[in-house]
Amino acid sequence: MTVFSRVAAALAAALWLAAGAAAADDSYPSRPIRFIVPFPPGGPADITARPLAAKLAEAWGQPVVVENRTGAAGMIGTDLVAKAPPDGYTMGISVAADAITIALYSHMPYDTLRDLKPVCTVSISPFILVAHPSLKVHTLGELIALARKKPGQIGFASGGVGLPSHMAGELLNWRAHINLLHVPYKGQGPATADVLAGQVPLMFISTMNGLPFIRAGKLNALAVSTPQRLAAAPEIPTMAEAGLPGVEVSTWLAILVPAATPADIVHRLAGAFERILQQPDVRALQAAQGADAVFEGPDAAAARQRADIVKWREVVKAANIHPE
Repeated sequence: MTVFSRVAAALAAALWLAAGAAAADDSYPSRPIRFIVPFPPGGPADITARPLAAKLAEAWGQPVVVENRTGAAGMIGTDLVAKAPPDGYTMGISVAADAITIALYSHMPYDTLRDLKPVCTVSISPFILVAHPSLKVHTLGELIALARKKPGQIGFASGGVGLPSHMAGELLNWRAHINLLHVPYKGQGPATADVLAGQVPLMFISTMNGLPFIRAGKLNALAVSTPQRLAAAPEIPTMAEAGLPGVEVSTWLAILVPAATPADIVHRLAGAFERILQQPDVRALQAAQGADAVFEGPDAAAARQRADIVKWREVVKAANIHPE
């Protein structure tokens, strides 16, 4: 075989392989997809992931298998996604607390920004800053004024160190130049119970848990932690409207894939989730959990993730927070 013949044969083989790869891409998905949830069954991430998986399976005609791979603040399951083959057949769900984890832990088994790629945001839910009536504050301004008179004497509850409800309080401390005392609990349930009992007077509470108590007069709503008011409670001002811009905290959920996943597969996944999130039953299910079914594409989801990482690194440093 001549040199020319060998080159021609090699070129033909390369073109054949390229055509095969294109055909394989066009057939995606052609087998089941793993959907890794790095948190236990029954939690917000799991409750959101399972209906989305069912809808995606229905739309694409391929099984989408949810796997709960828990442990190490979500790092075990997320590490599986980061190290999976970048072929579109493994994806995971990420939560806002992942950005806090990056700020808290100096050693992780993966690099979030290098090893993972956001596909889209699928859910956003705000917090409401609430006060027990015994504190006798009805506005954010009144709380800040009281906190400045009593530094370190007014507590705020959270479900644990490093959770968004904790970090929201630390962000409030930082922006308002006050010193509310963090009182961590082992879970949101016990924290909420003690706030309702007046044992701890303040908390950043989820909308789903907080609104019934606010409407019953058991808690005073001071502000919401998102740039827009809540559709379900438009009478509650935002933090910025209450006089303190820069305190924006939300619990978001996003879909992640390995970083080297081809762009066309990422966009196919994003398009599928965008259509799913427009369905009324999906939106109603998320609303029942106190969340909004919000779609943000790959670029917007990545920008939200990066902004949260920067913000929480600053807060962790300013408040000298260490993981338990």
